[in-house]
Amino acid sequence: MAEKKKTGLGSKFSGWFGRTSDTNLLLTITITVFFLMYISAMVFQGEGFLKPQTFFNILNANASLIITAVGLSIVMICGGIDISVGGVVALVSMSCAVYLDIHGGSIFGAVLLALGIGLAFGLVQGFLVAYLGIQPFIVTLAGMFFARGMTTIVHTAPINVENKDLIALKDTKIIVPGFGAVNRKGIYIDAYVEIGVIVAILVVIIFFLLLKWSKMGRGFYAVGGNNQSALMLGVNVKRTKFLSHLIYGVLAGLAGFVYFMHSGSGSPTHATGMEMNAIACAIIGGTMLTGGVGNVIGTFFGVLSLATIQNIVASAGLGDAWWTGITIAGMLCIFLVIQAVVIAQKKKLITKKGAAT
Repeated sequence: MAEKKKTGLGSKFSGWFGRTSDTNLLLTITITVFFLMYISAMVFQGEGFLKPQTFFNILNANASLIITAVGLSIVMICGGIDISVGGVVALVSMSCAVYLDIHGGSIFGAVLLALGIGLAFGLVQGFLVAYLGIQPFIVTLAGMFFARGMTTIVHTAPINVENKDLIALKDTKIIVPGFGAVNRKGIYIDAYVEIGVIVAILVVIIFFLLLKWSKMGRGFYAVGGNNQSALMLGVNVKRTKFLSHLIYGVLAGLAGFVYFMHSGSGSPTHATGMEMNAIACAIIGGTMLTGGVGNVIGTFFGVLSLATIQNIVASAGLGDAWWTGITIAGMLCIFLVIQAVVIAQKKKLITKKGAAT
């Protein structure tokens, strides 16, 4: 009797495993791993991780990375790659700093400037990749160098912005009800998030709905899965690739302003390595480099997973940069292996079922 029950459960699991799409399967793995990781940190490292504000601080510090990783996920789902985002974010933050601090501009003007810079990069890089057929890695590598160079041309030294409107915006705290805590002095402190977190969450929601329910979103998956099949389905492949880079450019500009709002400064060294972190978060979140598979909800949890690992390493007294890098590299390799094994096993199961019928 026990043996029959076991077989039935195994059959149900294999049925679910076979029916679930690659995107949803990898999303499930990412979310599961994140919660296991965070709960383990709460159990074994306690104190800091037990405070809700620790989690909200992860969001506050990584709001701009969430936005860039979402944009990169769209490009990767469409079968491309973009490594220019760190340079674009640095250029945006420096340009906004100069505009506000030296030229006395307004916050609204700074937002338009940030989006304009991102749009310009998206237009140029999207055109070169989609319509001229140049490899996206080469195009965006050139874009990264150009953006870093332009950042230094805009201003060579770091700028701490004294604009009152920006400081007020930077210091705005949005209270999260029910998650406050009593500090050591017995004073109740409200939990909070910054404005950038709200922007990042809205970006995740908007592009989750766009990818899932819109014709454009289905086009991204179709082009990333197979260009020829997408053409046969009536998808304009060139336009779809162009749009993926255009969206990413605009999101990079938005991320640059969120980064600037969080830091309150501009510097040529800002956002160094952000492009690599964005790629890592997208992969950890279940977006495959081969294209056609991915989910921005998974990317969101990929950012949380990466940031949690960094916090765990720091809490363990291994805060040196190389330990963090080694840990991230190990985590990335593990997720790549998990993706490869899971997809291979699923294909094998589907093939076996097909042969049986």
